[in-house]
Amino acid sequence: MRAYLQQLQGNYSEALSSLREAEKGLPEDHPNGLLIYGNYAWIYYHLVNYEKVELYLGRIHKICQSLSSPEPYSVQIPEIHAQKGWSLLAFGFRNGDKATECFEAALQEDQSNPDFQAGLAISVLASWTRSFNFHLGEKAKSLLEAILQRQPQNYEIKVYLADVLEKKNWKRCVDLIMDVAQNSLNPEDLRQASRICKKKLLPRAIGILQGAIALAPSYHLLHYDLGVCYKMQLGGAAPEEREGILVAAIESFQRAVEADPQSIFSRLDLAQLCGEKAPLHAEEMYQNLLEKLPMVSKRCQQAIYLHWGDFLLHKKGLRQQALEMYEAGYFIAGGHIKEWHLLRERLVNLGNNFQEGSEADRAAAVFETLRLRPKFQM
Repeated sequence: MRAYLQQLQGNYSEALSSLREAEKGLPEDHPNGLLIYGNYAWIYYHLVNYEKVELYLGRIHKICQSLSSPEPYSVQIPEIHAQKGWSLLAFGFRNGDKATECFEAALQEDQSNPDFQAGLAISVLASWTRSFNFHLGEKAKSLLEAILQRQPQNYEIKVYLADVLEKKNWKRCVDLIMDVAQNSLNPEDLRQASRICKKKLLPRAIGILQGAIALAPSYHLLHYDLGVCYKMQLGGAAPEEREGILVAAIESFQRAVEADPQSIFSRLDLAQLCGEKAPLHAEEMYQNLLEKLPMVSKRCQQAIYLHWGDFLLHKKGLRQQALEMYEAGYFIAGGHIKEWHLLRERLVNLGNNFQEGSEADRAAAVFETLRLRPKFQM
């Protein structure tokens, strides 16, 4: 996976180094060598080293022959399907449907393989989190329960099952989360457990994250999620508690940025909170983020426009400039539905604000913008 990302960026020597690491300990003619040798051939093709390309194609052909494949350079084996499924999931739960197909194909050849079964369960869960289709939720629950019966100490599966049960069986959901929090030493399991319980058990979520940070102090998402929890606390904090919570939130986001300077959301939340005490510093932070717009994902672009628009509106009182930022983010295609809904909400509020202020023309222009793009576009 690392080699793939490196070659996408044109860092071929680093990609080759990663493949060498992947190759260590791989038995000769092992089927998994197909993936590694195929990547070697692809990178050397880009490097115009056709002698090396032929070398690795030859190794692939030898493995395919040993597996009696009718194709000279490809073979249908369950391990390859499964690795493709895990790779798709690693790139995001939006790939749940495609990953499901991969694990179903793998299970046709090896129905009792626990790795393939776990992959199918997580893939179906991934599809459910994108659609919230009732039948997918029930299927995910059934698959996860079956795995948990065989592997009662599988804390990753417990977290996923808790996610499915959150709105159906809160008591069981909490029991699973508490089990994970008390027994798992995997920081990612703990992070996901805190994410589920923060809506109703915010202090507990904070405690779980603090424990996870003790295990993995350099994991930036733990600091980011802790900052988000403190932000949630700010909403209902008593005046005498507010200052301490604000300081804790800022500190968490600062640590997240230190651990991963490229984390756009950590930087946005940090700028937002700094705006409460040092608006000039916050404005400088936003300007730095605006300079990065062409280099970040569509979702990050949406988020930057959203936060900068909020700052212009609420800290500087610049409604027209804020409107322009919201519109710019709203019309980004290929972003995320969450940010899109927030941008749409801001535009509706501004339109109503203009209308109430007897600025009918400006209000009409805003609502025309909303009419031009009535639905979310992927």
